[in-house]
Amino acid sequence: MLFSSTVFLFLFLPIVLLGYFIIPRKLRNIWLLGASLLFYAWGEPKFVLIMLLSIVLNYFFALIVNSNKNKKTTVKWIIAAMVTANLALLGIFKYAAFVVTNINSIFHSSLDVPDIPLPWGISFFTFHGMSYVIDVYRKDGALQRNPLNMALYISLFPQLIAGPIVRYQTVAKQITVREETLEKFAYGTKRFIIGLGKKMFLANNCGWVADHVFAMDPDHMSTGMAWIGIIAYSLQIYFDFSGYSDMAIGLGRMFGFHFLENFNYPYISRSVAEFWRRWHISLGSWFKDYLYIPLGGNRGTTFQVYRNLFIVWLATGIWHGASWTFIAWGLYYGAFIMLEKAFLGKWLAAVPVFIQHVYALLVVVVGWVFFRAETFTYAADYIKTMFGFNGIGFWDRNAAYYFSEYGILILLAIIGAAPVLKAINGKTIGKIQSAGTNTGVAAAAWSSTQTAYYMIVLLIAIFSVVSSSFNPFIYFQF
Repeated sequence: MLFSSTVFLFLFLPIVLLGYFIIPRKLRNIWLLGASLLFYAWGEPKFVLIMLLSIVLNYFFALIVNSNKNKKTTVKWIIAAMVTANLALLGIFKYAAFVVTNINSIFHSSLDVPDIPLPWGISFFTFHGMSYVIDVYRKDGALQRNPLNMALYISLFPQLIAGPIVRYQTVAKQITVREETLEKFAYGTKRFIIGLGKKMFLANNCGWVADHVFAMDPDHMSTGMAWIGIIAYSLQIYFDFSGYSDMAIGLGRMFGFHFLENFNYPYISRSVAEFWRRWHISLGSWFKDYLYIPLGGNRGTTFQVYRNLFIVWLATGIWHGASWTFIAWGLYYGAFIMLEKAFLGKWLAAVPVFIQHVYALLVVVVGWVFFRAETFTYAADYIKTMFGFNGIGFWDRNAAYYFSEYGILILLAIIGAAPVLKAINGKTIGKIQSAGTNTGVAAAAWSSTQTAYYMIVLLIAIFSVVSSSFNPFIYFQF
C-alpha cells in the first residue's frame, strides 16, 4: 500500500486515525500494531511472515543480551550472533540470486539461480531490528519486555517501507509514553501534505522524463538530452525519497511520535562529505554509529581510518541493492570522501563557493548515473554522452522538445530543492515579529496565506493521485 494511493488516503488512514483517537490510550499501541501489519500485508501477505521472523529473532536476542549484560565476553558473542542472523536473513532474500549469478559467472558453473521475491523495505526493518538490540546492549534504550511494543517499533507503518531509519534510542520512550496534541497533529498534516505534493507533482513528473531518456540509447542521444535525463532523475530521486520521509515524519507526528529529519537540502552542498550529511541522514548516522565508530572511526593509523571508510562505503553500496552498479556507486562516493579527507577538502576551502557547489553537484549527478543504470556499459556510455564524447553533438530535436515541454517543471523542481521557500517564510515571520502594533493582523494574514498554500498543494496532489498511473517509490526496492 502506497501513501500516495487512494486506498491509503481515503480509507486506511482515516480509519486508523479515527480508531486511534477514540479507543482507550492503553489500547493505542495494539491498534497501531494491527494497522501496521495490515499495511505491510496489503500487497503481499506472505512477506509479513518474514518481518515477524525478524521481530521474533531480535526480541529474543535483546532479552538474552539484557540477561547477560554483565558478562562482556558472552554478550559480545551474542551481538555477533544477532548481526549474523539479521544479515543472513537479509542476504537470503536480497542477495542470494546476485551471489549465485556471480558464482556461475566466475567459475562457469550452472547453479540454479534462486527466484526469491524481495520483501518491501527489508533493509529498513532489518536495520531497525539491529538498532534495537544494539541500543539495549549499549543501554541507550530500555529493553521492551512487551513483545507487542517491540513489534510496534519495528513495524510502525509510517516508516516501515522506506524509512527514515528510526533508531531505537530516539523513540524508545515514545513507544510507551507519548503525547498527542492538536498542534502536533496540525504540523503532521502539513508535513504530510508537503511530502505528498513533492511526490505526486515533482517526483513523478521528473521521473517520467528520466525514464523516457534512460530508455534511449546513449550512443544516439545528444549531450543536452543526456543532461536533461540525469538532472530529471536527480530531482526525481530527491523529491521521491524526501517526499516519502516528509510523509513518514508527518504521519508519525499525528500519532505523537517524533522522527528525526532525513534530508536537509542536499543539493546546496559544497562537498561530497557535506552532501552525505544532508542526504539520507538516518542511513549515514546509522552506519557511523553502528559500523564506522565500532571499527575504530578516525582513531588509529591513517591506513586504519581509510580502511574503515572503505568498509562503510562498500556497505552503503551493498545496502542499496544487489548489483555491481550499486557497489560501484558506494565506492565512488567513498573514494571522494577519502580524497576530501586527505587533501581535496583543503583545496576546496580555498576556492570560491560557486566552484565548491559546482564540484559537489557534478560528483553527485555523475554518481546518480551509476545508481540509475542497470549495467556498467550503459553507465559508461551515458557519462561519455554527458561530456560530448559520442559524436552526436550538444543539441538535437529530442533535447529541444523535452526542454520546451518540461523545462519549467525542472526549473520549479530545482527551486524546490533549494531552501527558497524556507527563506521566504523566515523573512516574512521576521518582518511580522518586528511589525509592532500590527503584528497580530500580519500574523493572521500570513497564516491564512499558508493555509491556502497547503490546501492548493493538497488539491493538486489528490488530483494527481486519482488521475495518475505512474506512481512508483524508488526506495521501496531497498
